[in-house]
Amino acid sequence: MDLTRRPFEETIGTLDLATWRTPVGRRLAGLVVRLAGWTAYTYVMLATGLVGVLVVAGATAAVAEIYEQTVAEDGVAVWDRPVLDWVITWRTPGLNRWVTHLTDTAGPVGLPVVALLVLGGLALVWKRRTPLILGVIALLGSLAMTVVGKVLVGRHRPPFADAVPPFEYSASFPSGHTLNAAVFAGLVVYLLLTHEVHRITRWLTALAGGIYVLAIGMSRVYLGHHWLTDVLVAYVLGLLWLAILITTHRLALTVGRRRRQLAELQAAGVR
Repeated sequence: MDLTRRPFEETIGTLDLATWRTPVGRRLAGLVVRLAGWTAYTYVMLATGLVGVLVVAGATAAVAEIYEQTVAEDGVAVWDRPVLDWVITWRTPGLNRWVTHLTDTAGPVGLPVVALLVLGGLALVWKRRTPLILGVIALLGSLAMTVVGKVLVGRHRPPFADAVPPFEYSASFPSGHTLNAAVFAGLVVYLLLTHEVHRITRWLTALAGGIYVLAIGMSRVYLGHHWLTDVLVAYVLGLLWLAILITTHRLALTVGRRRRQLAELQAAGVR
């Protein structure tokens, strides 16, 4: 793989993504650099990403245990029923159709298609494999978190009488649509920020991504497909996984920069 990297891939504005400002970050980066050696940038990202998948699966199991202990005996948390009753009063046939179309973009069919088109497009335009590699890792982690959460908690969704069809039958916790939207929209926003040079476009990109993620979560409650707490916990899990994905990318950038520095020193020594 070409050792050269475009400078804008390693920065967001003035923030250098391959520079670690905290002691914990520097120790982690130093450990990965030592372990990686001359390992290819792509393999570093894959290896650290797969470790991240195991971490978030374990974190989801811990969160699921805490979550299960905090809900009431009937499986409905304190806020859930009143919030659902309130959003039902806002429903209209037209709004129901619009919100259903919106929520489908983060569904098991819509999201993979959108993610492939967007991340694949970025990979082609930038001539980099990074978007697709991070996308695959993101998918594995999101799938692991969703499966672990649903199996361990097994919470029932709101009654069909309170939901907008088409109905869904899997367990309610966590909201997979919300979790996936947070991860993939956040990942796309992060990648775009590394290529945008103007502050205003960075702010607008982040704002658009945030609005989309918020809208997906609220659509799940509006449609009666999830309880509010399922969505709130999915936000937390999605942001946790997104943070690990970004850390994975930054570690790979750090290893790549170290390789370039060593190659330059060796070349200078030869001369």
